[in-house]
Amino acid sequence: MQDINIATYLKDVLKNRPSDWLSLTTHRLDIYDERLAKTEFLDQFELLYKKGTSTTEALNQLPTAYDYIRLGHPLSSILEWGIAKHLDVPTQNVISFGSQTMPVLAILRTNTLKNTNTLICYSSELPESFNEEVLKSVYNYRFETQKVNTVEDIKPFNGSVIYISNKSKVQFSSVKADFHLTTYGPLGSILVINKTVETSYVSDIQHVRRRETVAMTPHNTLKALESFVEESSISFEDDAVEKHKAFVLEEIKTITHSNLTPLVGSSGLSIQYAIMMGLVDYALKHHKGQAIKFIVPPNCYGGTNDQARRVAACLEFVEIVDLPVDGNNDMVSSVNSVLDNIAKENAVPFIIAEIPTNPRVEVPNLEHLKEALSKPRLTSKGEKATEPVFILDQTFCPNVNFLGQNAILSDIKTISYASGSKFPSGGTCTAGYCTGSEKTKALLEPIKFHLTLCDNEATAFQYKMLAEHLPSMLKRIDDAYVNTRDFVSFIQRNLPEAKINFVSEALAQQGFTPSVFSLDLPTKGDTHEEREAYKRALNLKLINLMITNIPDESKFCVSYGQLKGCYWTIPATSTQGTTKEGDKDYIVRASLSPNLDLQRHKDVFMEFIESL
Repeated sequence: MQDINIATYLKDVLKNRPSDWLSLTTHRLDIYDERLAKTEFLDQFELLYKKGTSTTEALNQLPTAYDYIRLGHPLSSILEWGIAKHLDVPTQNVISFGSQTMPVLAILRTNTLKNTNTLICYSSELPESFNEEVLKSVYNYRFETQKVNTVEDIKPFNGSVIYISNKSKVQFSSVKADFHLTTYGPLGSILVINKTVETSYVSDIQHVRRRETVAMTPHNTLKALESFVEESSISFEDDAVEKHKAFVLEEIKTITHSNLTPLVGSSGLSIQYAIMMGLVDYALKHHKGQAIKFIVPPNCYGGTNDQARRVAACLEFVEIVDLPVDGNNDMVSSVNSVLDNIAKENAVPFIIAEIPTNPRVEVPNLEHLKEALSKPRLTSKGEKATEPVFILDQTFCPNVNFLGQNAILSDIKTISYASGSKFPSGGTCTAGYCTGSEKTKALLEPIKFHLTLCDNEATAFQYKMLAEHLPSMLKRIDDAYVNTRDFVSFIQRNLPEAKINFVSEALAQQGFTPSVFSLDLPTKGDTHEEREAYKRALNLKLINLMITNIPDESKFCVSYGQLKGCYWTIPATSTQGTTKEGDKDYIVRASLSPNLDLQRHKDVFMEFIESL
């Protein structure tokens, strides 16, 4: 590095870094402003740099960087900052990825939508998982590839030029192509965007990182930073990954009661993206000429909703169909009517739904749902309609047996997936997994193919965390449910006018034991606007009281299934960030862990009740 001051400072930062920078996968909403996101963290980090301050205490006071480590975190932000300083480019023009191929796909996506040509040049080899034919035929991306000896050999091109090189050290000299991507084996990659490139590419590429993949993970970023400041080669030890992976796959089989080999991705959305693109690929081969319909609840988790619509935006034969499931809407009725209509069109139906739903924690009548999904349907021409694939987000209840022999959805084409940052890892990593009923055996192959193509498989550290925490998952779910049921009963007794969304005792007996509930607080006012404003203020009052009085356990955070403490959020302003305004839920959602001071939480909640 030429700027020895930055190198020296970053060495001190790495030595004094807060422990949370490696261990946290979530963020505190009370110190997070999404509009400022990465800029706020780095603006204040730069002030520390100018002062020469690198104490653990000072670093710990920095605001949240991005929202989840999926999009970015302190270490990835600092790595990008250091490289940008070294290259004299804007910090936002350096973007790290846990994947080697997704940065290329991010640029191709933007250029396809902009109708801009793309030339991909590479000096050694393209990433192993890069598949030119599939990216053109399934993803609808247009580009050319060319091998060159050096970046200087690239001829002028009417469009965007991506230059790909592979390195064992994190070191940079200059940026001569529009996009310079350096890959680092299992660590992922670092993309540098030339200063001459239109600034809109930055947010487009970051959005791909947020929705379809992850940033370079904290543990891998730490290795990259150490290589950067020490000018040393990266150590690519396998961390017993094959051993941990084999153990994790067997644990998932046991938990899900599925005999199929599961797939594990770098995040829940990485897995969901592989599911979507794998099913699109399968439909193109086996249902030629038919339209593809992804059926999605409009108020479900914002990442799911947004990603589905992003896939449809790139493919003219894919359409999103709304599936109302919460509140006054019944999932079974909605499934029936939507599938009836799609059958008439002779389209291919893929349904994505959460059970229980989020945030209303509702479970449909499963026998009726099975009937709706398995009902024979005819096209408008009287021909047999394509049967649906049910894509089940089981994050809230990963313990429920939907897939095993004689289970409720065992005879339906069902793919089940879960976010590993919740119960599977207890919040220690973001990995997610999927598996399916026997009827989906042929579907898991293309899903696996696209998970590999996107280089979105779980990292060595993620497999290690899942191996450590999956064995205790079922017990933690049971214990967390006991705490949640106790807390819900306490609120019902002491604030009966509040509406609580939680599973019934009867559903719990069936195995639905989530540890999350939503709370519609009592409100007042003469008009709807006054009542809504009062309730929204009351939501924040409750959350602030809890996190202020119990700072070691109560967090204003979006997570669930954590190892300890209690997390509070307002879905409309967190998990439903990209959901249409009319479909958002301005209610309180709380999730309890198996390990917390429940009596303390009751005491503080009683203070809130007494203040009303």
